[in-house]
Amino acid sequence: MSYVEVPGAQVPIRMWADPASVEDVAMRQLRNVSTLPWIKGLAVMPDVHFGKGATVGSVIAMHGAVCPAAVGVDIGCGMSAVKTSLTANDLPGDLSRLRSKIEQAIPVGRGMHDGIVDPGKLHGFPTAGWDDFWSRFDGIAEAIKFRQERATKQMGTLGSGNHHIEVSLDSQGSVWLTLHSGSRNIGKELAEYHIGVAQKLSHNQGLVDRDLAVFVSDTPQMAAYRNDLFWAQEYAKHNREIMMALLKSVLIKEFKKARVTFEREISCHHNYVAEERYDGMDLLVTRKGAIRAGSGELGIIPGSMATGTYIVKGLGNSAAFNSASHGAGRRMSRNAAKRKFSTKDLEDQTRGVECRKDSGVVDEIPAAYKPIEQVIEQQRDLVEVVAKLKQVVCVKG
Repeated sequence: MSYVEVPGAQVPIRMWADPASVEDVAMRQLRNVSTLPWIKGLAVMPDVHFGKGATVGSVIAMHGAVCPAAVGVDIGCGMSAVKTSLTANDLPGDLSRLRSKIEQAIPVGRGMHDGIVDPGKLHGFPTAGWDDFWSRFDGIAEAIKFRQERATKQMGTLGSGNHHIEVSLDSQGSVWLTLHSGSRNIGKELAEYHIGVAQKLSHNQGLVDRDLAVFVSDTPQMAAYRNDLFWAQEYAKHNREIMMALLKSVLIKEFKKARVTFEREISCHHNYVAEERYDGMDLLVTRKGAIRAGSGELGIIPGSMATGTYIVKGLGNSAAFNSASHGAGRRMSRNAAKRKFSTKDLEDQTRGVECRKDSGVVDEIPAAYKPIEQVIEQQRDLVEVVAKLKQVVCVKG
C-alpha cells in the first residue's frame, strides 16, 4: 500500500497503516507529536502501536531538536543477521543441545558475563576502535558512571522481553543466525536520566504530554544528550557484534565437520537518532521501532517467536524518511497476552520450534503480535523482500 495522510495534523503524518486499525491512544500520541514546534514530518509504520510518549513504529523528523522519549529507553536496540554455509541437512533432528549451547555462551535475561569479554579472542569481531569506545565512557553523564562495571559485563548479553537469538532456515534450506538486542541497562539508565533532565527545562513546560520534552540545539543539555545517545547506540551495535561472534563460535564447535563459514553480517538499529538531510534541510530523524531503508540498504524485520523473519532491501522512499517497520508490532499488551493465553496455547503456536514454552514467555506468544506477512505487504513501497526465514531454534530471555 501507499501511505494515507492523517487529516487535521499540524505537519504531515503519513501512515503506512490503516488508521482504523490503530488504537485511539496511539492516534492521540501521533497527533501530540505533530504539535511540537520543531517537527517537520512524521512517518508511521504498519507495526505502529502505543508507546511511552511516542508510539512504537514512528519516524519523527525534527529540525534543531530531539525528543529522548521518542527514542525509547532501549537506545540502539536493533537486529543482526548472517547467512551461514550450513543447510537444513546439517542440523540434527533434536535441536535442544544447540539451544542449550547458545544459552551457555550468551547470558540471557538479567544475566551477565563473569568478566569482560575479550573481543580479540572472538571469531570475526572487528576490534578497531574498541579501546577508544570504552575510553569515551568517562564522558557520559556523571550520575550514570557508577554503572561501568555492570556495563562492561553486560556487553555481549541478550536481555529479556522480545529480545531473542534464532537459528533459521530460508526457502533454499540455508541456515541463518539472527539476534535482537540493544544497549542493555546502561542505555536504559542514560535514557531515563536525560528524559528527566529534559522534562525540567523551561521550554518544555506546558507541552501537551510531558514525555515529549525535547532538547534543542546549541544548548549544553543537547550536547550532553547527543554525546551519551551516540555512545549508547555504539554500545548496542558492539553488543550485537559480540553476541554474533559468540554465536558463530557455538556453530563452529557444534558443526566441526561441516567447516562452517559465514557471509557478511547485516545489522540495523531500530531505536535511534540519525542526522539526515531532506528537502535541503538538516534534520534529526528519530526512529522508534523503525529501521532505515535507504535505497539498496539491507534490513531485518522479524515477526514473533514462531512466524519467521524477513531480510529486506530498502527502496529509499523519502516520504517515509527512508524508513520501514522494525517488526510485526504488538497487537495486545504483555499483561493482556498473559491473561488471554496459556502455556498450552504457547506450545501449540510454537510447535516445530525449539524454544522455551513456559509461563515466563507467554507474553511473547505469536498471537500477541500482528501478522508479519500483513505488515510486510503494507510497506511494499518501502522495502522489497530478499529472503524469508523460518526459525527452528529461538532463545528468549
